[in-house]
Amino acid sequence: MASLLLQLVGLGVALAAAALILVSIVAFITATKMPPCHRHEEEKFFLNARGQKEALPSIWDSPTKQLSVVVPSYNEEKRLPVMMDEALNYLEKRQKHDRTFTYEVIVVDDGSEDQTSKVALKYCQKYGSDKVRVITLVQNRGKGGAVRMGVFSSRGEKILMADADGATKFPDVEKLEKGLSDLQPWPEQMAIACGSRAHLEKESIAQRSYFRTLLMYGFHFLVWFLCVKGIRDTQCGFKLLTREAAARTFSSLHIERWAFDVELLYIAQFLQIPIAEVAVNWTEIEGSKLVPFWSWLQMGKDLLFIRLRYLTGAWRLEQTRKVS
Repeated sequence: MASLLLQLVGLGVALAAAALILVSIVAFITATKMPPCHRHEEEKFFLNARGQKEALPSIWDSPTKQLSVVVPSYNEEKRLPVMMDEALNYLEKRQKHDRTFTYEVIVVDDGSEDQTSKVALKYCQKYGSDKVRVITLVQNRGKGGAVRMGVFSSRGEKILMADADGATKFPDVEKLEKGLSDLQPWPEQMAIACGSRAHLEKESIAQRSYFRTLLMYGFHFLVWFLCVKGIRDTQCGFKLLTREAAARTFSSLHIERWAFDVELLYIAQFLQIPIAEVAVNWTEIEGSKLVPFWSWLQMGKDLLFIRLRYLTGAWRLEQTRKVS
């Protein structure tokens, strides 16, 4: 009996090893190269307040603003105004109190099928194209791809990622700024502050089904086990990066959809970029594009493939690349 049990255990281990080897081979073979950094011709310009085309700047240029806010938006005509009103009210008040403070908000319309660009352009007309710019992508790239296009067009010394739903209270950017400052001295001027909802976990569990709670814990375990250590909430869409950290990490990014945050932080930890996790105020907003089971299943697969593709050398961290 003991001999049979040992044989079964040995068979199970052998099958698990074979499955891991097979999955690694699949991950290696199906690995795509870096998503192209080039823009379509229409994506090289933004419309100013007078409706005229102007060439977009590049992250490789010297910064001319203190803060760039990148807002990825896909079919957000209804939720975007609430976020933009709060953000711009805060930014304008801050500028009135501190005349040296400068900012820009870059709305990246990720190939929307609604009036997202038209809604965003109203803010450009109201505040001027030096403060609000709209980039309309020819086709949907995914949230990570949209953020990257906005980052590559930014002028800020610091770059803030902010979701279009306004779930995070915008004034909490000051908490991220403090978290970033506390990391100094920054190696090669690189540092990242991540907004975090981890302190709200107990409250959110009470409002979720057991199934969704199980999915959440499973996802968190996979993130910790496969990719990112020490960051409890990798998915909060409120992140502040120094210009140098943004250029370095986004230049090495492969994932363009929901799991891009994990790869971004995986790259940052690999490069030993200091990261602060900062608690922020957050409210769940209706209209999420995530489908709980299938989206999390896709992200779980992405996490496994991120790890395997870097381990097998299918993906490598390259030198910083310029966008064309």
